[in-house]
Amino acid sequence: MRGDRIGGGRTIAAFALGTALGLAGCGSGGRSGTVLTISGSAVGDEAAVLRTLLARFEREHPGLHVELRETPDAADLRHQLYVQWLNARVPRPDVLQIDVVWTAELAAAGWLRPLDDLGADLDGFVPGAAAAARWRGRTWAIPWFVDVGLLYRRTDLAPDPPESLAALAGSAGRLARSGRVADGLVWQGARYEGLVCVFLEISGGFGGRILDDDGRVVVDSDAGVRALTWMRQLLRGASPEAVLTWKEEQTRFAFQNGRAAFMRNWPYAYRAMADPDRSAVAGRYAVSPLPAAPAGKPTAALGGALLAINARSRHPREAFALIRFLTSRDAMVERLRAVGQLPARVAAFDDPAVSGTLGATPAAARE
Repeated sequence: MRGDRIGGGRTIAAFALGTALGLAGCGSGGRSGTVLTISGSAVGDEAAVLRTLLARFEREHPGLHVELRETPDAADLRHQLYVQWLNARVPRPDVLQIDVVWTAELAAAGWLRPLDDLGADLDGFVPGAAAAARWRGRTWAIPWFVDVGLLYRRTDLAPDPPESLAALAGSAGRLARSGRVADGLVWQGARYEGLVCVFLEISGGFGGRILDDDGRVVVDSDAGVRALTWMRQLLRGASPEAVLTWKEEQTRFAFQNGRAAFMRNWPYAYRAMADPDRSAVAGRYAVSPLPAAPAGKPTAALGGALLAINARSRHPREAFALIRFLTSRDAMVERLRAVGQLPARVAAFDDPAVSGTLGATPAAARE
């Protein structure tokens, strides 16, 4: 979802066609043994830690080689690319990084290989992530990392987390009016999936739901209306109108440059803002769950990624070995320390490295 590096229908189509032709025709490139390919987000620190893990996998699995196929970092553009690849029935990439909301769509299209016969076991994973990996009683992917919506705050301006949504809006408005910061609270308000996530969190904070226990749509309940009203009222001084065009990175830069007192964002931003050479708020921020209104409860949208196998892969067992390696507890902790993405295994949260990386890791992450 961060950093649209490829834009426009023609550009993505040309990228997909060129890459698909390359994938369909490429062999081992003169290397002996089996060559696997994995595709997904691989920019900056994410690329560095993934390449380190892939090199270790190769050392531990003689005869297996792994090629990394970079894709657009924006989730919608990556999805579009996958649709074009998989609809063309190309056998590579073998392993796909997929969003937690894509499983049913890709599995129903016949583009993913079920993993149950390969020994897939989802016990011990964060329940929400495990549920996202299943569809119609079968396992189609393994959770890789999880994202949860977090509230970031400037500890020099707000030493303690706000206790309610009303307190958050009030504090953000007062700080913006005081001139100590340009903006009180920044969040993702552009018309894309990030805005949906923010609304889900605020709606839950007011006691709202999307579906009731009988499966009926109740998004327009009184709680849902109160949530939307609260978000709209933020634009009267607590939040800048510019948030209506912002995604994750614009939000992070505003907070990182010292413009904002509060920010709603994903865990990746914690590590990204820690370098004092690049961040005006290094050492002066903390995270907590988004607060709630009296009728609701703190709510965090679930994000993150799963690893799945292309249904046309010629090396499904080797691909599953790679998935098991990348989704091991140790690999997840290493990824957290490098890029701030939370582990998908519950046991990993007991590792001191996890709590040390994100401070007091919100309980919502493991639930």
